[in-house]
Amino acid sequence: MSLAEITKIETFAYTGESPWGSLGTKVEGNLSSTEMLNASGLNWTVSKEPMYIGDNQVVKDRHALVRDSDREILDVVGKGWMPTQNVEAFDFFHEFVDAGKMTMDTAGSLDNGRIVWALAKVGEGFNIFGGDQVDPYLLFVNPHKYGKSIDVRFTPIRVSCQNSLSYALSKEAQQQISVGHRSNFSSNKVKEILGLTNLGMDHYKENAIFLGSKRFNDETLSNYLHELFNVDKEEKLSRPARQIMSVMDTQPGVEFAEGSWWQAVNAVTFYADHMAGRSDNGRMKSAWFGPNRTMKNNAMQLATEYAEAA
Repeated sequence: MSLAEITKIETFAYTGESPWGSLGTKVEGNLSSTEMLNASGLNWTVSKEPMYIGDNQVVKDRHALVRDSDREILDVVGKGWMPTQNVEAFDFFHEFVDAGKMTMDTAGSLDNGRIVWALAKVGEGFNIFGGDQVDPYLLFVNPHKYGKSIDVRFTPIRVSCQNSLSYALSKEAQQQISVGHRSNFSSNKVKEILGLTNLGMDHYKENAIFLGSKRFNDETLSNYLHELFNVDKEEKLSRPARQIMSVMDTQPGVEFAEGSWWQAVNAVTFYADHMAGRSDNGRMKSAWFGPNRTMKNNAMQLATEYAEAA
């Protein structure tokens, strides 16, 4: 299987503007969770089915995880592996959407259905530096894949450039929970553990304002990018670092706290979400679920350290 096939977005629906170029199908806003489930082509189920070898000999303790709609084999799982249906994932959002506390934003599937996600906007965000809007979102990832847990986490998104930002520095609420497939998924338990009333956005806003108040110079910015990509300061900047430098003064939203560590960290997130990789498909997967997500977390933490030392 090629890299393009592995990273392909299979189905994808969105409201507003598409965050990944021409990908996806635009839908009207204010959809219910069920309407978004249908619009994004995710209203299918999976089943565990016996596996056979030779002359109809059953493979003990191994099952094929099969998508019922087209008989696609998504993976091989063990006896105790419990699938969570897509409708259960979307039901998680139901009461919040109905109460007006969340609005469905995007949903889709990657890896031919092996990774299913839904993203919803949660309440109000904050506006800093005279127009830089950051909104909180909740991401629900439902993998139909052995070794991958259900992942529910908060992620702020910067409106001016649709960058999904790091939430690693917020300490006021638990921002992520992973649930394995060894038991039935409990929506109420996840809501209780995660806590959906205090997202820690006040702390995040304070940190963003702090980053915007501290300026970098040529030397500290170079040191920051060398350290971020683990390159000796005596060496040339890495190719990703050079690409980040190329958009430092041209990225969307550059007018907000220009020359500050807030600008620097947003150049990294812009690179991760809109420049890295060979395609929108692979870029999206890496920024949300792969190494570029880690890079964004590291970029925020490191920028804060440099700002504190400024």
